[in-house]
Amino acid sequence: MTTTLQKNVAAAKKDPKLANNWKTKAPEELTDAEVLAMPDSEYMNEKQLAFFRHKLVLLKQEIHANADETTENLREDTVVVPDPADRATIEEEHALELRTRDRERKLLKKIEQSIARIDAGDYGYCDETGEAIGVGRLLARPTATLSLEAQQRRELKQKMFGD
Repeated sequence: MTTTLQKNVAAAKKDPKLANNWKTKAPEELTDAEVLAMPDSEYMNEKQLAFFRHKLVLLKQEIHANADETTENLREDTVVVPDPADRATIEEEHALELRTRDRERKLLKKIEQSIARIDAGDYGYCDETGEAIGVGRLLARPTATLSLEAQQRRELKQKMFGD
C-alpha cells in the first residue's frame, strides 16, 4: 500500500537538485522537499532539528494569533440580536470557534513538548520503540511522538479494547 506521502518522499529523494541544498541553506530557508531529500544518514542532524524547531515555533505563533483573533471576534459579536434564529446562529458559530481554539490549546501543549524533546535530543524518535519516526511523518505531523507502526498498533488496541 503506497500512500501519497510515501510517493512524495520517494520523488524528493530521487531529485538530485535537492540532494545537497540543505548544506548551504539556513534551517529557516529549507523547504519540506529539501529536508525530505536529505540522506538517511543525516537524520535529526542539527539542521533538521533547527528546521523542525522553526516549524514548531511558527505553528505556535499562528495558534496564538488565532486565539487573539477569536477574542476580538467574541468581543465584537456581543451585540444583542432580537431574532432568535440569528442569535442561535451566532451562538453556534461561537461554540464552533471555541471548540477549535480548545483543540489548538491541546496542540499548543504538544508543540511545547516537542520543542522540549528537541532540547533533550529525543525529537524524531518513537516513544515506544526508540526507532526513527521519519522525516515524512514529522513534516505531516511535527508533534508526532510515535512511529507510524506504533501509532497504528495503539489505534488498533484502542479500537479493540476502548480507551
